Amino acid sequence: MSVPTTAHGTPRTTAPATTMRHKISAGAIGGIIGGLVFGALMAMMDMLPMIAMMVGSTSAGVGLVVHLVISILIGLGLTSLLSGALSSYGRGAILGLLYGGLWWVLGPLLIMPLMMGMPVFVVDAAGLWSLMGHLIYGLVLGLTAVAVLNRRR
Repeated sequence: MSVPTTAHGTPRTTAPATTMRHKISAGAIGGIIGGLVFGALMAMMDMLPMIAMMVGSTSAGVGLVVHLVISILIGLGLTSLLSGALSSYGRGAILGLLYGGLWWVLGPLLIMPLMMGMPVFVVDAAGLWSLMGHLIYGLVLGLTAVAVLNRRR
């Protein structure tokens, strides 16, 4: 079996396929970094105790841990589903923003209110701040995931 070569006779290398390990790394790292940025915004707005209420606490520290776990899981979802589409920073930014917006609808507008016995799909001033945070999270997640995937490709 011969090795493919370039016109100059040197061995041709092909980009390795993105492995599951690379997808997991990109999602986890992107989720952590995006989660830390979003978590800092949430801390400034004193929203972390509300996140902690999802697990029966009111501690901001517990809220941050819960938030970061969720951020990592959501990051893993992006890279597991769309790593092939995260081929450039422009695509990473767009997909990240869309993904962050999707999770704004799913998280604070649907899942969290259902868990806490509150009305769903309520958009108020706090909800709009939450949208901004989710878009920033998604943007940072998408860009970080592209950077990690590009390093590994």
